[in-house]
Amino acid sequence: MRRLLLISLLFLTAALAPPAHAARAQTYMAATANPMATEAALRILRAGGSAVDAAIAAQMVLTLVEPQASGIGGGAFLVHYDAKDRAVVTYDGRETAPAAATPDRFLGPDGKPLSFMDAVVGGKSVGVPGTVRLLALAHREQGRLLWADLFADAIRLAEQGFPVPPRLAAALAREKHLTQAAARVYFHKSDGTPWAEGETLKNPALADTLRRIAEGGAEAFYTGAIAEDIVQAVATAPRNPGDMTMADLAGYEAKQRPAVCGPYRNWKICGMGPPSSGGLTVLMALTMLERFDLAAEAPLSVDAAHWMLEAQRLAYADRNLFIADSDFIDVPMDGLTDRGYLAGRAALIDPARTEGEAVPAGDVPRKRTQNFGPDNALQLPSTSHLSIVDAAGNAVSMTTTIEAVFGSRLMVRGFLLNNELTDFSFRPAVDGRPVANRVEGGKRSRSSMSPTLVFDGDDELRLVVGSPGGSQIINYVLKTIVGVLDWGLDPQAAIALPNISNRNGDSEIERRMDADALAVALAGRGHRIERGSLVSGLHAIQILPDGTLLGGADPRRDGVAAGD
Repeated sequence: MRRLLLISLLFLTAALAPPAHAARAQTYMAATANPMATEAALRILRAGGSAVDAAIAAQMVLTLVEPQASGIGGGAFLVHYDAKDRAVVTYDGRETAPAAATPDRFLGPDGKPLSFMDAVVGGKSVGVPGTVRLLALAHREQGRLLWADLFADAIRLAEQGFPVPPRLAAALAREKHLTQAAARVYFHKSDGTPWAEGETLKNPALADTLRRIAEGGAEAFYTGAIAEDIVQAVATAPRNPGDMTMADLAGYEAKQRPAVCGPYRNWKICGMGPPSSGGLTVLMALTMLERFDLAAEAPLSVDAAHWMLEAQRLAYADRNLFIADSDFIDVPMDGLTDRGYLAGRAALIDPARTEGEAVPAGDVPRKRTQNFGPDNALQLPSTSHLSIVDAAGNAVSMTTTIEAVFGSRLMVRGFLLNNELTDFSFRPAVDGRPVANRVEGGKRSRSSMSPTLVFDGDDELRLVVGSPGGSQIINYVLKTIVGVLDWGLDPQAAIALPNISNRNGDSEIERRMDADALAVALAGRGHRIERGSLVSGLHAIQILPDGTLLGGADPRRDGVAAGD
């Protein structure tokens, strides 16, 4: 018995331990949140497909095997590198509020904000999905293979069945809000119990939906029978029926936007601009960290962690006040990334002790004229991320989401609808000042998704990275970038470092034994410490100067990096 117990413990330890080494490849690589999605991406890359082609195939499989996190009923941001033109382009597929939405959408009859879960479940939280239009736009500009060919793996798995992954099984075991009939029936067996890990689950409804999109393109999703069923599900939700219309769906546009790029030491960092706060906030924090010699520190030493948390705190203070959908407000992007301004912010960091909650700056260069109130809208740590590099050197960093775990809990034709509108501020005004991230018809809620590309001093692509994790995404990506650039870690080792995060409040330290001493030491410097799971889902690919690809997949989730 003791021998069996020892063997069991050894297997458990091996399962929980992060991979010892980064994955290696010479030609192309994909890192996604599920082995089946990674394999679908690799099949496309082996057939000569582009990074965008592979991302589409992976996303369709993720819609099936990781439905609690992302899918065609949600939205995404995609940062693309074109190796031939040496150009970075970003694609915005963030969900939009229905035209009928008003700033008081999430206020109760008493004029106070609803509790978060009271707002999430049902039709009122559903934004117009953007993922399918984003992928269609990116494919039109960056695809090599036929659109229809990119759906084959997902359709086959949906029809033949797939083994329920560990995270989906765990999420189902905890979930209490899947009360809509379609969602309840799909996610539970005939005896009413949720599907367990390893059991075979089929989704013929999704197979039919994907076949329609494969044959009819994005229009098959945004018009016709699929769109009608989305509108019907939102309007007849058992809780919080919504007001999305066929016109809202038909009129949705994915947008190509300029990348947010800036220097960090001898590197160039490129990410997503508004309505994502990710690119700006990552760049703000990194620029402030240039004041400190991180390379001289051991990875996540007490000094390094303290400096990183304080830079995060200052960056989030400005993020919460200034950043929202730039189609609706004037975001002072140049001012927030102005190096002189950020040097002044960095000077506020005491190298040895926290200053506590940071005050948003009042002197941002080229600040917009409207006086907005601060907002700290909650974003839950669901979502997914994939990183891909193809044989031509093109790259995709894409973060994709339905927002909370299982989104709005509404299922339509085999896929879940998002609850993205709860990323807006529930309070339309604070102290008599409008909140930049308030709900408005046609507006895109602020996001923290941070798909990122890193280039060296010769403008060669060196790192493709991103993560899920709600409003902590920014800090997970920051940690990984610092790990690779300043500490010389490979992407797997950088990802595996304990997560630390400060969103201008408590300093959150991942609850694990190798971070216990760090938490105690930071408390000694005045940090209010909160210990939590801090479940990132980082996926990264590093490109070495000789062309070798090193891939990392977050041990906190089900993902894998692989290539040829």
